[in-house]
Amino acid sequence: MSSNLVVTQLLVVALALVMFGLGLSLSLQDFTRLLKHPKAVVVALLLQIVVLPLACYGLIIALDVPPLFAVGLMLLAASPGGISANLFSHLFGGNVAMNISLTAINTVLSIITLPLISNWAINTFAKTGQVVPLQTGKVVEVIAVVLIPVFIGMWMRTLKPGFAARSEKPMKIFSAVVLAVVAIGALLKEWQALSTSFASIGPAVVAFNLLSLLAGYYLSRLAGLDKPMSTAISYEIGIHNSTLAIFVALAVLNNFQLALPAAIYSVSMYITATLFGLVVLRRRASQPLMA
Repeated sequence: MSSNLVVTQLLVVALALVMFGLGLSLSLQDFTRLLKHPKAVVVALLLQIVVLPLACYGLIIALDVPPLFAVGLMLLAASPGGISANLFSHLFGGNVAMNISLTAINTVLSIITLPLISNWAINTFAKTGQVVPLQTGKVVEVIAVVLIPVFIGMWMRTLKPGFAARSEKPMKIFSAVVLAVVAIGALLKEWQALSTSFASIGPAVVAFNLLSLLAGYYLSRLAGLDKPMSTAISYEIGIHNSTLAIFVALAVLNNFQLALPAAIYSVSMYITATLFGLVVLRRRASQPLMA
């Protein structure tokens, strides 16, 4: 069995574990909760589905990002919020319940939006045939690996709530460790490609991350949402599910270069998200009239 196939299979397992861990933390109430905050939901979904892809496209053009990296960056922009968004939202005073609800709905919606945005990016930037667009069978594969583990986790929580409550945290830790091992293994295997391409894609990845966080917070505040809700939305759209983006790039589209933006993002986002919380959110917290 080739090393590429091993990495791909481990990545499938890692993503399934992450999605199962997400399912253990979800209930139907997380979806119905969205009905109580229609403005926040509309703002978050517009940012996620419309504003971020457009902003990402603008960065690609402004920074003259190479075609394959441009597709990878758009793939990242199309990915829903990651589980780490809940942690950062909690640390910096966000409405964590809304984070959980938005992650749930964005994960479901991404099954439609991710293939659409990805195929548009492939047709727009990779016109030389380096990447084959997502076909129906591949979309079904993504649905299976993303949604089925989530539903199993939710079913387990309903059937055995005690077990789900005890397993939720260890499962998240275990899935994070598996993901880290797989990601580090893949990066070490392609370290030369990563190091030589960082100058081409690194600045665009960091800029996209910062732009996502800032747009999520300030546009939410501009829409009249309170600080906890704006913080939740900021981290929800500012911390993407890079695992899903890497999975689609490696296991579905079979192209390592497409995974590089998400791989860099999976490391840099922890730094930018922390700095955003310390510099932007806490500074505003010290100004009660502005909060």
